[in-house]
Amino acid sequence: MISRVHSFVLQGIDAVACEIEADISAIGMPKTTIVGLPDAAVKEAAERVRTAMHNTGHFWPQSRVTINLAPADLRKEGPVFDLPVAIAMLLADGTITPPAQTASLRAELAAARGPEPTAEATLAESAPETAPCEPSARPDPDEWLIAGELALDGRLRPVRGVISLALLARRLGRRGVIVPSSNAAEAAVVDGIEVRSAGHLAEVVGFFNGLRDLERTPTLDIETLIAVATTEIDFADVRGQEAAKRAMTIAAAGSHNILMIGPAGTGKTMMARALPGILPPLGREEALEVTRIYSSIGALPPGSPVVTRRPVRTPHHTASVPALVGGGSIPRPGEVSLAHRGVLFLDELPEFSRFVLESLREPLEDGHVTIARAHGSIRFPARLMLVAAMNPTQQGGGRVADLARDGGDRYLARLSGPLVDRIDIHVEVATVPFRQLAGARAGTDSATMRGRVLATRRRQSGRQGRTPNGELSGRALDRHARLDEEGRRMIGSAMTELGLSARAYDKVRRIARTVADLDASEEIRPEHVAEAIQYRLLDRSR
Repeated sequence: MISRVHSFVLQGIDAVACEIEADISAIGMPKTTIVGLPDAAVKEAAERVRTAMHNTGHFWPQSRVTINLAPADLRKEGPVFDLPVAIAMLLADGTITPPAQTASLRAELAAARGPEPTAEATLAESAPETAPCEPSARPDPDEWLIAGELALDGRLRPVRGVISLALLARRLGRRGVIVPSSNAAEAAVVDGIEVRSAGHLAEVVGFFNGLRDLERTPTLDIETLIAVATTEIDFADVRGQEAAKRAMTIAAAGSHNILMIGPAGTGKTMMARALPGILPPLGREEALEVTRIYSSIGALPPGSPVVTRRPVRTPHHTASVPALVGGGSIPRPGEVSLAHRGVLFLDELPEFSRFVLESLREPLEDGHVTIARAHGSIRFPARLMLVAAMNPTQQGGGRVADLARDGGDRYLARLSGPLVDRIDIHVEVATVPFRQLAGARAGTDSATMRGRVLATRRRQSGRQGRTPNGELSGRALDRHARLDEEGRRMIGSAMTELGLSARAYDKVRRIARTVADLDASEEIRPEHVAEAIQYRLLDRSR
């Protein structure tokens, strides 16, 4: 007898439909074979499922068993198939009888019994704890996508990528998903489907046999979860640095990459960590995107079914290329993807390997990373704000003017021109005088900066939709960042004197557009262009 249930394969952060077929044959020696490009964890599923079934009161057939995971040319990994394989086996050996088979068997039984039921049949039908429910009331396995890892005693353990499974079920028009109880809240952030959860294999078997119901998790309100999210660091904690805070406000308002240059201990790291607090809150779709990335590697915040705050990733300067941009034999997202819709903070930027830094070009320009392998390629989203920090010299002290010296030039030479071009804002973070550090007066706080950022984002949204100024390009940039004659003359002089590239020219226009929006000005005035040119600090040092 052949049975079939439905699950999924995780390709990057996307879920692909997978059919689990089980065949029990009386021909041949007893043997269990799993086919369909399974990895070691999937091959071991047979032993886990066999033991879990035995400890739940069911038995693995002493026959030739073939389990097929389709599509056969797609690699399968992880323990996500344990529960689907168990249900497929119990369907194949008749322990679970789907509605269509139940109706057929009852018709055959009625024909064999004749017009008068036997005493045994009457007794079986009168026993509610063992008698099956009507076929129409039984759940149809074809309507559900199933996933879960089995413990040896039949308990269900959580798996990765459940939110992608729920989105796949909605896209395919299925009734819902059946997942371990630990994954229920994560799946419930997707509306339009039923989320049923179980803690044990026996519960799922009873559900499909119509003997019990599974707990249904109501859809979670993502907007409410996002609204109560808080940030830990306030810009008011950073003494002085008002010029740097102004640059951070511009960066947040237009989603611009920013590089802070200054000696150690001036607050660069603290400002980078405070930056998410002034960014607009995640939207529903953005939260789902970020949650899918973290769910795919099992890194969701403890006790939270969805990522509610913009992520901040701070990799060490010894990070490798696969760690930063993603990779591996089975591609996994790197730090740039884990910072999607948030902030990637690279402290001591010149200390990173040059090869690692050059790998940032694609995500900074295109907003995604493509990992190519022999069996195909996978794309991970990486729409992020890059916040970087560096010292003027390798010794850690000095000012930006020190970049013109020999030692500073060698230190700066570790950063390639194309990478510097992709960073919109270069700002100096100078040493804070003692009177400001010891003074009682706090500087600009996050609430004030957030208000300016949100007002600016609203102006951008009304003018150009969801695309922030930092992502404008081509005709959209020409249309929304139009300069007057004096502004064009100023940029022309800057390009001649500073040797700005065409990419840097576009960066200046985008920053000027954001500065104008902060001033609630629809027109880009010369003072906006002048401020934007000032933020090309490293172009003046080369």
